[in-house]
Amino acid sequence: MTLTKKLSAEFIGTFWLVLGGCGSAVLAAAFPDVGIGLLGVSLAFGLTVLTMAFAIGHISGCHLNPAVSFGLWSSGRFSTAELGPYIAAQVAGGIAGAAILYVIASGQAGFDASAGFASNGYGEHSPGGYSLTSALVTEVVMTFMFLIIILGATDKRAPQGFAPIAIGLGLTLIHLISIPVTNTSVNPARSTGVALFQGDWAISQLWLFWLAPIVGALIAGVVYKWFETDD
Repeated sequence: MTLTKKLSAEFIGTFWLVLGGCGSAVLAAAFPDVGIGLLGVSLAFGLTVLTMAFAIGHISGCHLNPAVSFGLWSSGRFSTAELGPYIAAQVAGGIAGAAILYVIASGQAGFDASAGFASNGYGEHSPGGYSLTSALVTEVVMTFMFLIIILGATDKRAPQGFAPIAIGLGLTLIHLISIPVTNTSVNPARSTGVALFQGDWAISQLWLFWLAPIVGALIAGVVYKWFETDD
């Protein structure tokens, strides 16, 4: 598979993750009378990964997330040469997904992206008012566990064909736990896409949603690589 095809798949997959996941939060979470709420948004994020894992997993590996690429790299499963291009494609896909969501959402009278636009935040911008420390710990630990799930489910020793289900449900669970704390990132590309359209505090707090997920993923990659050793 050529690198161009892999990058195109990552772009499309991350586009879908942001449009599907953040779209559910912006368009449907609190829709009058039939809002899907926290449970629905959590499931939507999980479904985006599950569907794309089946659709493009055989093309690009379906990372859809710079943190996942870093975690696979630190575990020895992903090449250094492709790391930068993958991250660029993921961020571009995330921005494209957020752009389409913005076009759709702005068609409603009174829409204001500066109100949040499914952005991630801490302190006064945390859905539950959680501190920077809480947000940092949450994002590191949740991304660590997400990578452990990914690395374990895709291990050649694991039952074959079920990885997308485990990964999608894993991301759903992560959102159920952490939406109240940070609105759940565990994905710098997802955070970047919507932050650019929120345009204020989300950009100033974006550093955390790059740093914490990548740290958690790198640690998970090292830990899982240790699990794979014979001694």
